[in-house]
Amino acid sequence: MQLIEAAMGSEADLVALRFARGCRCFAVIVDGGVAGYGWLSIGPEWIGELQLEIRPSAGEGYIWNCSTVREHRRRGIFRALLVGISEIAFREGIRRLWIGSVAIPAERAVEPSGFQATLHFTTLSFAGLHCMNVTPSTNASLKLISSGREALGSREQPLRLGWSIRLARHRIH
Repeated sequence: MQLIEAAMGSEADLVALRFARGCRCFAVIVDGGVAGYGWLSIGPEWIGELQLEIRPSAGEGYIWNCSTVREHRRRGIFRALLVGISEIAFREGIRRLWIGSVAIPAERAVEPSGFQATLHFTTLSFAGLHCMNVTPSTNASLKLISSGREALGSREQPLRLGWSIRLARHRIH
């Protein structure tokens, strides 16, 4: 736990809270230190960038808050982390993993690691408002898009495609 706390720096205080609610952390260790880490949840998680909660269905998981330590960037750490988490999750019976990507260099590792783009988001926050446009990926099946919308929607209805505007919300996760 101390290695992850050290790697997470200013967010170190979140580690114990995440473990307490059942999240799992995976790390790539190089020379005794954390080169990269990522979290896996099978329960609801807040996605701060989107200001949405994802609720994976039974047999699904969500990979999130992946980071590569600065001195190890551009060495394939993120891709190795995704492949490792995926292999372990699938061995344990998870049949689908969700992941979001907002960093351009990291996005290049997501699809080669076995993930398929499902939904695209454009977000903008200003003056206490959060604006978001959701569009389906042109390469995703209707079934996959529907599953993604359900995972990100409310308990009553799937996530709506198109533009939405609402008050901005902040949660510690």
